[in-house]
Amino acid sequence: MDTIDLAKIFKALGHPTRIKIVEHLIRINTCVCGEIVNIFPYSQSTISQHLKLLKASGIVCGDVEGPKTRFCVDKQVLNQIKNYVDRL
Repeated sequence: MDTIDLAKIFKALGHPTRIKIVEHLIRINTCVCGEIVNIFPYSQSTISQHLKLLKASGIVCGDVEGPKTRFCVDKQVLNQIKNYVDRL
């Protein structure tokens, strides 16, 4: 993982709501966007923007299943981040 990828990830994790979304996805291992909206006191569009940034950074991946998108955390990326932080 190069420094540009790391910077994108740390920037994506630079907002408390995005950290909470990642923590939630780790806990449940998968989620439908609509369920995330029910957990947080934000609108669908706000949660979608946060998920878009997390997905662009590579932390979160998503699959479209009919009218819904399922999001999950990319565990390989999380392990790369952990390894990087461990080396610091």
